[in-house]
Amino acid sequence: MRTLVFSSQTYDRDSFLAADCPAGIELHFQPARLSLDTAALADKHQVVCAFINDDLSAAVLERLAAGGTRLIALRSAGYNHVDLAAAKRLGLAVVRVPAYSPHAVAEHAVALILALNRRLHRAYNRTREGDFSLHGLTGFDLVGKTVGIVGTGQIGATFAKIMHGFGCELLAYDPFPNPEVLALGARYLSLPELLAQSRIISLHCPLNEQSKHLINRDSLAHMQAGAMLINTGRGGLVDTPALIDALKDGQLGYLGLDVYEEEAQLFFEDRSDLPLQDDVLARLLTFPNVIITAHQAFLTREALGAIAATTLHNIATWVAGTPQNQVEG
Repeated sequence: MRTLVFSSQTYDRDSFLAADCPAGIELHFQPARLSLDTAALADKHQVVCAFINDDLSAAVLERLAAGGTRLIALRSAGYNHVDLAAAKRLGLAVVRVPAYSPHAVAEHAVALILALNRRLHRAYNRTREGDFSLHGLTGFDLVGKTVGIVGTGQIGATFAKIMHGFGCELLAYDPFPNPEVLALGARYLSLPELLAQSRIISLHCPLNEQSKHLINRDSLAHMQAGAMLINTGRGGLVDTPALIDALKDGQLGYLGLDVYEEEAQLFFEDRSDLPLQDDVLARLLTFPNVIITAHQAFLTREALGAIAATTLHNIATWVAGTPQNQVEG
């Protein structure tokens, strides 16, 4: 079963080659992002393995199907970038990795909180330049602070457990309350109530029509002045331009992003020799109370290993006629 892995970085190749590959699966690696221009590379590959910023729109799926592709194997939990209706019409099956390491993403969210709170990025740059002063580096104790968790699936629940360990008061927003989170003493509230009462807000919900721009100018206005916002979910959960005004007037005191709505043409590549063309991202990077990482929350050995193993298992079970982790259109 010829399988082409698009958007494959060195760490993807290493994790897939280290995994126990089922017999009959022939892996090929392509660093290019899947798009209408690159879809022809998948000709005669029955399986296309795609990542979060690959283009799986109707036009691309049609080109893949014409070239012989029959399975889209996502190496991600989210599938908002797939035109499922088109996939169904074309007879393309879609499988995903529903869980790999919730600890990886949850721990990265906590890392952003700690770095922002204690200004570690600023302190690091200062000491490297011989400046050992402490002005402007004052943080706050996490114990006793109210943390709002938007989305309490596996990652949100893992994040809740970590913050509970810091002694934080937990608030949660999710249409489906998680018993594990309730057991920690968390209270489920409406989103406006959570935003109004939380010192720290962390987003862990999927991106869909209902959650797109969940954080916008109106919801930012509901937050406490000087609150901290963390997004390790999907870039589209946040109306990014609205963040700039909230940062400028102090309504938003801290911002940590591992995802960005327009990241597809930027992240996962070294663009340090090129001028940054994205004006919104460039403006965000000027704020001293903002940390942006390039969608690296998933990037741990354990998570990469689990993604590779589950993806290969998904392909093998589809070939055997007993598909698992299939996304229905």
